[in-house]
This record gives sequence, C-alpha cells and structure tokens, in this order.
Amino acid sequence: MNQAQAKKEIRALTKAIEEHNHKYYVLNDPVISDEEYDRLLKKLIGLEEAFPFFKSAASPTQRVGAKVEGVLPSVKHSVPLLSLDNTYSLDELKQWYGRVVKGLNGHEPSLTAELKIDGLSCALTYRNGRFVLAATRGDGDTGEDVTHNAKTIRDVPLSLKGKAPALLEVRGEVYMDKKDFALLNLQRKNNGEALFANPRNAAAGSLKLLDARLTAQRHLRFFVHSTGSSDKNKAKATQWEFLQMAQSYGFSVNPHNRLCRNFDEVMAYCEEYRLKRQEISYDVDGIVVKVNDLSLQAQLGTTLKSPRWAVAFKFPAYQASTVIKDITVQVGRTGVLTPVAELEPVACAGVVISRATLHNFDEIKRLGVNCGDRVLLERAGDVIPKIVKVLEKHSKSDFAVPKTCPSCSGLVQKEKEDDVAYRCLNPSCPKQLERHLVHFASRGAMDIEGLGLTAVNQLLDKGLVSDLADIYFLKKEQLMDLDLFADKKTENLLKGIKDSKSRPLSKFLYGLGISNIGIKAAVNLAGHCGSLDAIMNASADKLQAIDELGPVMAESIVEYFKQSQVKKLLAKFNDAGLNLSESKRQVSGGRLEGKKFVFTGELAGVKREEAGLWVQNQGGKVLSAVSRNLDYLVAGENPGSKLAQARLLGITILNQKEFEEMVHG
Repeated sequence: MNQAQAKKEIRALTKAIEEHNHKYYVLNDPVISDEEYDRLLKKLIGLEEAFPFFKSAASPTQRVGAKVEGVLPSVKHSVPLLSLDNTYSLDELKQWYGRVVKGLNGHEPSLTAELKIDGLSCALTYRNGRFVLAATRGDGDTGEDVTHNAKTIRDVPLSLKGKAPALLEVRGEVYMDKKDFALLNLQRKNNGEALFANPRNAAAGSLKLLDARLTAQRHLRFFVHSTGSSDKNKAKATQWEFLQMAQSYGFSVNPHNRLCRNFDEVMAYCEEYRLKRQEISYDVDGIVVKVNDLSLQAQLGTTLKSPRWAVAFKFPAYQASTVIKDITVQVGRTGVLTPVAELEPVACAGVVISRATLHNFDEIKRLGVNCGDRVLLERAGDVIPKIVKVLEKHSKSDFAVPKTCPSCSGLVQKEKEDDVAYRCLNPSCPKQLERHLVHFASRGAMDIEGLGLTAVNQLLDKGLVSDLADIYFLKKEQLMDLDLFADKKTENLLKGIKDSKSRPLSKFLYGLGISNIGIKAAVNLAGHCGSLDAIMNASADKLQAIDELGPVMAESIVEYFKQSQVKKLLAKFNDAGLNLSESKRQVSGGRLEGKKFVFTGELAGVKREEAGLWVQNQGGKVLSAVSRNLDYLVAGENPGSKLAQARLLGITILNQKEFEEMVHG
C-alpha cells in the first residue's frame, strides 16, 4: 500500500470508527458487532504503526491511553466552575423559585429539569472542533488537567460533528454505570484489591489516575449539562437549545432531561424521578433545576459560590444518625485490610444496623471520621449501609492506619502508589494463607499439579500447613487421611511437590506473591541477580538498576525480604532442598544481544514465559506489543492479531522451530 492509499484508508477508518462510537455510546444504537468493531480498530492500529505520520490527535486509537509522569498539572478555569446550592424538600425548592421570580421582577420563567448524576464534574475544551483540554472542578477556580484520561471516555468526542465553533467549552459529569461499577469491584475483589465505596468514588479515582491505560479499562461515561467559555457567535438563547446543540456536535446529553413550562411541571418531574431513580442504570442523587433563558440567568447572576438561577433538589434518602463505638480492621483472604465501623445500633429503613464498612483508609480520611463521632448513616439503594458524613466531631485525633497486621503482626504496606489498598505482607498470615498456597502452586509459579483450592482447604482444615514451606514436609499417611485423597491422587501430589523443587528461581519468586512483582518482574530479577541471597542483600537503588524494575517494585522487594517471618520461611524452603538460584542473564555478548522479540499463539511443549527467559538469558528483550522497533515475532499455534500487525510492518516472523534454532544454536 502506498502513502496516498494509506492516508485515504486511515481517514476512512477513523471516520467510520468514531461514527460507530457515537452510535454505540451516545445514541445507544449500535449497527455492528463488537467483533466487527475490533477488526476495524486493529486495522487502523496497524496502518498507523506502518504510517505514523498520518496519525492524528483525533484518532480513535488515542483512546487507549498512556502514562503521564509526576503529578497532574493545574488548570485555571476561564469561567469559575461553580457548585450548586442544595434543597432537601419541595418546600425549600419552592422558596428558591420564589427568590427567582422576585429577582426577575415577578416574571415566571420556563425551566429545565435535569437528573443530577452522582459523578465528578469536568470541563472539556474544543478549539476549531478538536478536543484539547479536560479539567476537573477542583476548587471552582483551578482544577487538574485530566486530558489524557478524558480521551479514553468513548462518549467524549475527539472531534466535533458538523460545523464547529472556534472555541467551545462544555461542562458535565463523568460517571460510571452501576453494572460497570459492580464488575470493577468484582475484579478488584478477585485480585485482592480494596473495593471502591460507590460509583462516584470509582469514577473520581479513575479520572485522576496517572496511567490512562488503567482509566481506559474502567468504562467511564460523560453527560454534558452546561457551557463555559465559548464562541459568542455560536451562543444559544436558552439552556434547552444549548443541550440540543451539544447533542448535534456528538455529545451525550441525558435523555431524561425535560423542558418545563412552569414550576408545577418541575414539581411533577421531581416526584416522578424520586420514584424512578432506582430503575436508572447509574446513580442519581437529585434533580438540577435551571432557569431556561440564558439572558435571565445573566440577570439573576451568581453568589460567590453558586448561581442564583440554578439549584439542586436532593432526593430524600433512608438516613439515620448514630455514634461510632469503634473502628476495627478486618484482614481479607488476600491480605487487604478493610476498616469497619462498629456502631451504636440504630433503626434505618426497617432494619437495625450495628456495623458499616468504611471501605478503605482513604475513605476514613475523606470523611474525617474516628471513634466517638456522631455520623449520618444511609442505606444506599435501600440495601448497603454507609457513613455519609460526620455530624458531631468528638474524636481529637485522626484514625491511624495500622503499621502491623491485626491478625499476625506482619508488616503492612500500601498496595500501589496510586491505589487505596493496604496489605499485610506476611505470606504466612493465617487470614491469607489459602490464597498464597493456591497462587504458589499455580502454573505460572511452582506448577504443582493436584494442589488446587479443594486440596488447600483440606490441608488448612486439618492443620497440616501453617506456611508455604510446610507442603514440602507432608507425608503420605497425612494426605491419605484427607477426604477424596486415594493412593494415586496422593502419589501424584507428592510427585508434583517433589518436582517443583527444581523449578527456576523466577518461578519461586513469582510464587511468593510479593506485592507488585508479577511474572515478568520475577524473570528480570532472577536473571539479573542469579540467586535468592543476591536479591535479599540488594538495596533499593541496586534493584532499580535492573531492566523494567521501578522504585515501587524495588521498595516492595526490600520491604518483603526484611521481615523476620519471611526469613524464617525462606530458611524452611532451603531446608526442604528447593532450587533458589537461576542462570544469570547474559547482559552483553549474548547471541541475541539488543534483539527485541514478541510472542503470539501457543508454543508446543514450552510456556511463553520460559521461552521469554531463553531470550533474556541470551541478552535479548521480550516486548508485549508489535511496533516498528521489533526485530522478531515468534508465532505459535493459533496466533492473534499481532501476526497481521507484524506482516503489515514487515517484521521478521519466526515459527517455533526457527526460534529454537536461533536461541539454542
């Protein structure tokens, strides 16, 4: 394909994909399957990699996301992003309307009634139709630049439809559907990560991540609700006209919004959606009522913090107040610490509540809550009790995150730099030993056939293991005493345990379950250091010098190995005769020095991690994605889309036989 053809094809694909995005995310009317959409996107990715000079900032491929360094930059809002005054009853809403009519010299205006989405406010700026900036509300005058993350939101157009103004700023709410929130928390639970308190909490945390690749996985959504600085030549006369214009440009506008001719229609709308709110797929905590005519909005003006022409009517919730007697910390099976408020029992929505999860320690800090405080309790969705805010502050100090595990006194450390989870690092912690044993025996780690969840639970129930190393001292008669363990199953398990002793150090390191250390990091670590002793004696600075090992990983390794419980555990592994060394990687002079490889498909008789280790031990590098800088793509059985990308870029493709001949000579 020549350059002219590529340019034309890239433009056509870009237009088609964005149109499908609009139909799927904005109009809720998809016309192609997910598989067909993925094929179009993969084709565009391949073409842009082959012809990078034709890739535009508005390309759909820019939604994949990238990482920014440091902290999020500050952004000064051209027009203050004001918050709304709240009303909590229809009487208070009537009083607000009375003040509006008085401010308009008796004129009764038309109004818009819009659902108040429980999310995070965000301002988007477009110049000549191209998306250039996204900023959070912050303090109303200054927010944070989250452009890199907003690009991943599929119903945020990267370029506007139709004839766009020179300048357009729209404001709206970033939110997360209840279904996507539930799936996200399920994934976090399965991964042993702290759960988000609610969809708003999840959306806010996701929009402020430094790594937009993570944000892209969170399926955030966006509704436009108002405008900021814009080209006055394109300005509309009413709020309702603005919403229609925003929709014509390709933005998502809430379909439940309603134009009300008078205040009685607003009252009816509030009552209608008070009853309907649980049926909506995202959290709605009230109604925003606005004067429709923009010239009348200007006449009413604003206070220092809020507009006089708009107000929020907050839905009544099932709430009660009570006192926190104590805050206890639970240790989950994955080692994550979860604070729980022990309450003075109180009736709320027909049930007596005596406990409420505080989710994580960041949530405690946000609420500013501690023992002895009187708090407002709410049954969110009429089911889950949660603490909304502190009503009366009686504690004189902040709640302290435990430095040691309440179950085993092991060291406690924050899970990730940009996450909220704290975890017990002791691999022998009784509350998390089940998960560690299953992981230790998994295929990616020590690959002990027969040591699955059922077997692990039986070993724990009988008290036959109290740490990871105990499995190497099990006797046949002990196993035969367990349910479902016949002679052959016992022999197979004992053989699997014995065979695992010869696994390479990288497998052992991964099996230990060190925080932030996955398979790739374990391979790099073992290949560079060569022995467990060398790793244990390495400083954080020395570890950071290892390829693709950052400061967070290095600190996790140092903190893990300095624990007394870990040193005792490793001594038991040594006594059991495990292989705690690995051939050092040949960092220079190897036959594959400087060569970059990517694997796709299944290799016969060898795992991709092991094949990658062969490459690294010969001085080569294993990458995860196909690019023009790649030297070889190794294609096994049933290869994926990487094969097509490599062919398009002219990368040398090796089958398994050719690869093994290259590596082993």
